[in-house]
Amino acid sequence: MKTSLNLSDGTQTVLSSHTMSAKSLVYSPQHRILISGSWDSTLHIHHPSSPEIPPASVALPSKPFSISLTATKLVVAMASRALHIYDLAALAAAASSLTETTEPITAATPIQIEPWQRREGSLKFMTRAVACMPNDAGYASSSIEGRVAVEWFDPSAESQARKYAFKCHRQANDQGIDVVYPVNALAFHPGHGTFASGGGDGFVALWDGVAKRRIRQYQKYASSVSSLSFSGDGKYLAVAISPGFEDGSEGVGEGVVKIFVRELGENEAKGKGMK
Repeated sequence: MKTSLNLSDGTQTVLSSHTMSAKSLVYSPQHRILISGSWDSTLHIHHPSSPEIPPASVALPSKPFSISLTATKLVVAMASRALHIYDLAALAAAASSLTETTEPITAATPIQIEPWQRREGSLKFMTRAVACMPNDAGYASSSIEGRVAVEWFDPSAESQARKYAFKCHRQANDQGIDVVYPVNALAFHPGHGTFASGGGDGFVALWDGVAKRRIRQYQKYASSVSSLSFSGDGKYLAVAISPGFEDGSEGVGEGVVKIFVRELGENEAKGKGMK
């Protein structure tokens, strides 16, 4: 279930209800739509500023693990390493075509829309996170096997030849053997175009995707890094941590659950070759 909160009076309004948990939420200010992805293998498209338009539902072939968007595109990373890339203008238009109503409706109406592109993930193992570049050129994705891939939207052979992947979030144990951790979170800096990754090893690293090098790595957090987000002006980085399944146990163990907000220096997230 998704609800909107009126900050003036504290009232809450139910936008729609998935049949299973909602995993991800993204908002497009250009098209004024809120998109949710759920374990029920659907996307719901809402119009928070136009409540008379009922929510729309898009069926997916499998569970969406992560969603991210640019000004023009929506990327949905799913199980079985499948990726769907939607044209946001077409998605918003299809969702806006539903018959307006004054009745409170939370059940989403199915709509038919084809993805702009269908892709298979570049990484061999299950996708954990996806994040789009702020310049609308492409996206980064991460896997449970300590790797990140960087790709471009342009389907031309020349552009696709630029995509690459690299290892990260791997720590040597007492025997000198590398322990591989999942890369749970990715976030692009809105100004510099660099990106942050957060892993099950408790570390957050900043990367220059153009120069293909790590800018810096921060001190280890007390628990697995579960989510990352830069502020709109790029001055702050929010880091959420919580216990994960990295120790191999079936249940989530005890640990620190916190959100840290880091104030960034002027050049802290700037790529090495940037001026």
